Amino acid sequence: MTSRLFSTLHLREITFKNRIFVSPMCQYSSLDGMPNDWHLVHLGSRAVGGAALVIVEATAVSPEGRISPMDSGIWSPEHVPAFRRITDFIKGNGAVPGIQIAHAGRKASTDAPWRDNGKPLPEDAGGWQPIAPSSIPFDEISPIPREMTLRDIDEIVSQFEEAAARSLDAGFQVLEIHMAHGYLLHEFLSPLSNKRSDEYGGTLENRMRLPLQVAEGVRRVWPDHLPLFVRLSCTDWIEGGWDLSDSIELSSHLKQIGVDLIDCSSGALVPYAKIPVAPGYQVPFSAAIRKEVEIPTGAVGLITHSVQAEQIIATGQADAILMAREFLRHPYWPLDAARELHVDIPWPNQYARAKR
Repeated sequence: MTSRLFSTLHLREITFKNRIFVSPMCQYSSLDGMPNDWHLVHLGSRAVGGAALVIVEATAVSPEGRISPMDSGIWSPEHVPAFRRITDFIKGNGAVPGIQIAHAGRKASTDAPWRDNGKPLPEDAGGWQPIAPSSIPFDEISPIPREMTLRDIDEIVSQFEEAAARSLDAGFQVLEIHMAHGYLLHEFLSPLSNKRSDEYGGTLENRMRLPLQVAEGVRRVWPDHLPLFVRLSCTDWIEGGWDLSDSIELSSHLKQIGVDLIDCSSGALVPYAKIPVAPGYQVPFSAAIRKEVEIPTGAVGLITHSVQAEQIIATGQADAILMAREFLRHPYWPLDAARELHVDIPWPNQYARAKR
């Protein structure tokens, strides 16, 4: 049969062999931001499993930008060769290597989620004071972040640009800027976390200013022939917060800058949001932005079945499917999905005996 899920996708000069992308997934397994054997096997397995794009977890643009001390980072030249062996392996197994660059903002300096439920780390336990657009903590147990100065803001733009340049040196072919999930750039976007009275706060135009400056800076550094993605939380799920209409406006500006795909997620800015989680619950955001802005989009969120993924692509609700938890459960999901949809795709020679 003809499958839209397994059709190619062309963005700039990169061709993706199908529409199945591995979403960034924090592993909390790095030391000083360095990826290691765990990351090689974790990411490499998904390339072997048939995904078209494998995106590395949220990778910090500075040490203070990490969610936890165990996060990946790309703030120094020393990180480049460590990532290079991973990108070489991904490419060698037929997938495109991507990386998501990020700053955690007020959600920085926590423990790994399996240690004390990922509670904030005090400075005497290896933590640090987070920064944010305003001195508003994430929740009642989080530290009060330091409100950023204009000099801090300029520095953030430079850090994202430098991270993009190092990502290119490390062999990545897709770059994604993290503007979602309550991390720094999302914190600037949302009026719930941004209470500034200067040119970076107040109106929608002002709240978008830093994220757009970051996108412009990254696009200058990132080569014209390679795609640039942005991940958005399309709504905060809170009255008076960031919403879909804001995301459509921002996406329009991002398109003009040269962003090639909007990765449509939602939430995680505040802990008290009531999110109606259900299979495909975020797909309408992808469909709306794709229609209104006429930009490629990715759908993410409880997409687990091949027929479900096929239907999303075939009906024009998204250009690609990004999966996280399902890939944690099943690194070879694309191989099984092709079989279920009766699509014949190449298998790794080493695994070919299991194809039928």
